[in-house]
Amino acid sequence: MNGYIRPEEIAERWNVSIRQIQILCKAGKIDGAVKFGTIWAIPEDAVKPTRTGKLKPGPKPKRRTEE
Repeated sequence: MNGYIRPEEIAERWNVSIRQIQILCKAGKIDGAVKFGTIWAIPEDAVKPTRTGKLKPGPKPKRRTEE
């Protein structure tokens, strides 16, 4: 398939696990990724998604004091 690469290749390029690539594809985080049967096809020019919204600022939980 011209213009597409396998998850193994993109995982090596982005220095992440193959499973993480599969998870990103399933979540729709990689634009243009297409699934053929059990294999994902990822565009060669795909951009690594950034982690946003993972940690949200807010008050720290209060410590429990033992009495």
